[in-house]
Amino acid sequence: MTAIHEDVSQAVDTSTLAQIGGIDIDDVLDYLHADLKKLPGYMDLYRRYLRQRWDVYDLDFTKDADDWKHRMTEAERESFIAISSGFHHGERQVEIELPVFMLGGSEESKIYMSSQIEDEARHTVFFDRFYREVVALPGETIQDVLDASYPYVSETFVGPFGLLASQADELRRDPQDEAARVRYGTTYFLWIEGVLALSVMKITLSYCRTRGFLPGYLAGFTATCRDEARHVQGGMRFLRDAVRAEPSMLLEIHETLRTILSMNGAVSRRMALDSLGWDPDEVRRLMIRQLNMKCSDVGIDLPPDIQQQLQNIEPELAGG
Repeated sequence: MTAIHEDVSQAVDTSTLAQIGGIDIDDVLDYLHADLKKLPGYMDLYRRYLRQRWDVYDLDFTKDADDWKHRMTEAERESFIAISSGFHHGERQVEIELPVFMLGGSEESKIYMSSQIEDEARHTVFFDRFYREVVALPGETIQDVLDASYPYVSETFVGPFGLLASQADELRRDPQDEAARVRYGTTYFLWIEGVLALSVMKITLSYCRTRGFLPGYLAGFTATCRDEARHVQGGMRFLRDAVRAEPSMLLEIHETLRTILSMNGAVSRRMALDSLGWDPDEVRRLMIRQLNMKCSDVGIDLPPDIQQQLQNIEPELAGG
């Protein structure tokens, strides 16, 4: 990296919650990819987690609530809530399923994975607060608010997270099954976190910064994206190490991607993102770039048929 890039990386790495709302999402994505070629170790990621933890209750959603009610258009609110609902439910799902994946790892990876589970719990509370205090969805408990946000979830959410739930059940039967762990890791770390989540972050955070709306969401979701940088780096390290130890695991990654991409277009309703400043071709290019960058950086080659499937992605992003 150049000296300028190093300065930006340092700013992303060390910003407090009060400062991170001033960090551009593209800088966070560059920060994520800068380490993919060398991939930090699990204990390095754990130390980074200790340094970067943030308190979800320090966020102030007062202006967000005013922006939501008085400044955003109905079309903007509808697109925003549809995208955010996928995240709301996704964070909660992996919070309760990651312990199954953690069981089959090394002691170092278990220590690191405990930090990711805590991150996912914090992100769940972040969205719970956003839906209560900004969107004003009803509910006394976290489950009540999850139930209230579910009708807004895009159908695309159901595919990858339904597959992930099935793969988690497979791991419960045998947490040491390495092929099952690779299938789970491909769906979650590579696709859900590495493609869907980061694409959603780019779309919503770019919208907030461009319009000057939702500063509490901007700060909290940028901090969430920085957490995701650790998660994706840890997940890609797992997949890289699994293939190096047993090259046939590359076939498990390929077959899982074929399944995910085959499900991608199976939706009966489309979600318009133009109100947030994005057209389908832009989103498609963003998703393809996210997948190719991660696979290239860790040496996972994609065969021609998967490359062709990628060109046909339907950019329905609420599964992030």
